[in-house]
Amino acid sequence: MRRCIYPGSYDPITYGHIDIIERAKTLFDEVIVVVSTNVAKQSTYRVEERTQLLTTLFQDDPRVRITAWDGLTVDAAKTFQAQAIIRGLRIVGDFEYEFQMNLANKVLDPTIETVFLMTKTENAYISSSMVREVHRLGGDVSAFVPAPVIAFLNEKKDRR
Repeated sequence: MRRCIYPGSYDPITYGHIDIIERAKTLFDEVIVVVSTNVAKQSTYRVEERTQLLTTLFQDDPRVRITAWDGLTVDAAKTFQAQAIIRGLRIVGDFEYEFQMNLANKVLDPTIETVFLMTKTENAYISSSMVREVHRLGGDVSAFVPAPVIAFLNEKKDRR
């Protein structure tokens, strides 16, 4: 079975992430979405919340598995017997960062490939931080995230 992991913070998941998952399914038999904590970012929502949200979104898709992971991405790939790590690229800065990570991952495990998927033009401007900010300021985020994510964001906003 051809298997890949698609790691990210998904804080929250956007249509850009979903598009990458759908396109990864054309290349692999199974896509394991790995929800993690990025130490370089301050997460807004807990890993458990993000994992549950993604599980809800993909509950009817047997080719997508959702899991949380706290550790090296290459270790997740090995644990889940994945042949590749999927990384989405939106802007030039994404490539520079992801290229460095790819080189480090190759040192850690040369058997794991990194597959870069360029975002579709219509998703290039979407980021989780932008979604959080627009939502926080009362803007309509329906062009950026599906309805279950909006419900999640509204629930979290109401609790604050």
